[in-house]
Amino acid sequence: MRPVTGASARGRRGRRGLAAIAGALVLSLAACGGGEDSGAGSGNGKGKDAVKGGQSAAAVTIAPKSGATGVDTSGALKVSVAKGKLTEVTVKDEKGAKVAGAITGGGASWTPSRHLAAATKYTVHAVAKDSEGRESAEDASFTTLTPQNTFAGTFTPEDGSTVGVGMPFSVHFTRGITNPDDVEKAIRIRTEPAVDVEGHWFGNDRLDFRPEQYWKEGTKVTVDLDLDGVEGRDGVYGEQHKTVKFTIGRNQVSVVDAKKHTMKVTQDGKTVKTIPVTTGKPGYDTWNGQMVMSEKLTVTRMNGETVGYGGEYDIKDVPHAIRLTTSGTFIHGNYWGGGAFGNFNASHGCVGLRDVRGGYDSSVPAAWFFNHSMIGDVVVVKNSDDRTVDPANGLNGWNMSWADWKK
Repeated sequence: MRPVTGASARGRRGRRGLAAIAGALVLSLAACGGGEDSGAGSGNGKGKDAVKGGQSAAAVTIAPKSGATGVDTSGALKVSVAKGKLTEVTVKDEKGAKVAGAITGGGASWTPSRHLAAATKYTVHAVAKDSEGRESAEDASFTTLTPQNTFAGTFTPEDGSTVGVGMPFSVHFTRGITNPDDVEKAIRIRTEPAVDVEGHWFGNDRLDFRPEQYWKEGTKVTVDLDLDGVEGRDGVYGEQHKTVKFTIGRNQVSVVDAKKHTMKVTQDGKTVKTIPVTTGKPGYDTWNGQMVMSEKLTVTRMNGETVGYGGEYDIKDVPHAIRLTTSGTFIHGNYWGGGAFGNFNASHGCVGLRDVRGGYDSSVPAAWFFNHSMIGDVVVVKNSDDRTVDPANGLNGWNMSWADWKK
């Protein structure tokens, strides 16, 4: 037999080489192709879509679509799932603050519990499971609208202040509000100790909050004004996000008797001083009712022209003046009243206490009362021949029943 030489030997070596390559390809295809139990995705069996050997049937949808701009701050964001249940939804703004929301419908959808801020980028991460427990995830990002027209609220009391037991939290808006429920929902009030606090609208630009009874002394109140992004009226959005804190001081309520010409000053229910006063004379009677101190002025000018009384008076240096109504009712020092205090009514509707011109004497009744009063204290007038003060005239919502207040 002749030995194999030349091309024949090379041909056999070539066939063996081809066979080896073919074998390697078979192994390679077996490794990459998978079998019927192989999952999709990463191919290592550890990805979310490969749990229990198969792609999840759960299909997560995020509205608005990723990359969307000019998104409305209310009603546009929603996460839903078909053929599965949501197990996790996380929405964050660009600073990492989470948006509160709830999964509802047995896991079918998620919506935010509050409005979104304007001109803000948000990211959404949602996870769902199908009936086999296989997970599916979806991510998106979008940016909310930048409003062309805005509103804000000015408020009282000031942040960090200590106020009397009658002080409501009152907000005046720079634009008339036509979506009051949305705006009221955006103002959250927390108290220590806890007490039910409700809001009441006076017209369309003022919203006051108070408890059923006067605040308990020492109560700490925290108000979150989360107005940024709230659509207060069509096309007009809030631009304010602020936290306000104030504390309720000692309980002082002063009761003026217009017929007896006296005022009893009580603290914690006990009378600490009785002061002779003069109230509105016939035709200019003082309002009855509960009135809350809203401003303190060491000296001020009082001109009858400003309250519809023509030129009947113009006193440029009224001392120790405390405002009780927006319309111009004050309890103040009076150095021109002569013998009226404790004897007869001589004012144009205010409550007058004996004082000296310039207010320099700290021992007179008006100075004592001014120095022992704070914004938010209550003055109650009774037995006057006039009607009860309008609750909207000043911070005087206490003249409404709790049922009417909550309407």
